[in-house]
Amino acid sequence: MSYEVEQKFLVQDPEALHQRLIGLGGIPLPTEKHSDTYYNHPCRDFAETQEALRVRRVNGQPFLTYKGTKLPGSVKARRELEWSLAPGDLDGSQTEELWKLLGFREVATVTKTRQGFALAADPSSFTIVIDEVDQLGVFAEIELIVTGPEEVDAARKRILDLSVQLSLNISEPRSYLRMFLGLDRDE
Repeated sequence: MSYEVEQKFLVQDPEALHQRLIGLGGIPLPTEKHSDTYYNHPCRDFAETQEALRVRRVNGQPFLTYKGTKLPGSVKARRELEWSLAPGDLDGSQTEELWKLLGFREVATVTKTRQGFALAADPSSFTIVIDEVDQLGVFAEIELIVTGPEEVDAARKRILDLSVQLSLNISEPRSYLRMFLGLDRDE
């Protein structure tokens, strides 16, 4: 069982953030193009339950992601399940067709260009990205994946400590989808 612990921040100066990441030993990863198509369940409203179901295409390769309800706390933490749809569903269209046949409704597609960074001191630890999100702006996300709820608080602290080092101080608790749809802040 894995939990995604992450915090998103508005980035006012992407180049300055890039330089701070390099200064901390950050290694730029290949830039990716993401297209995330979100779906709503036919019997419950994911906007109300704070869940998410999407087909993400990373440079065209499809992945299925389910994000569970959020755990209480100021830094977002929740269950996350993700798997590749290839080779059986090369572009994700079969999965999307199945969902529609089962009554799932397409909500929106959010697209972004993502620049990831690995920290040389601990490349398997943090996921740090700078996202240029179409129609929304530039954001940074700091993420840790932990194996149980007992590890969430320590991960939250590590994320907040790193955000201070990176001078990231305008947090954005909403998902890109909620921002795209103009919905209120996440609870």
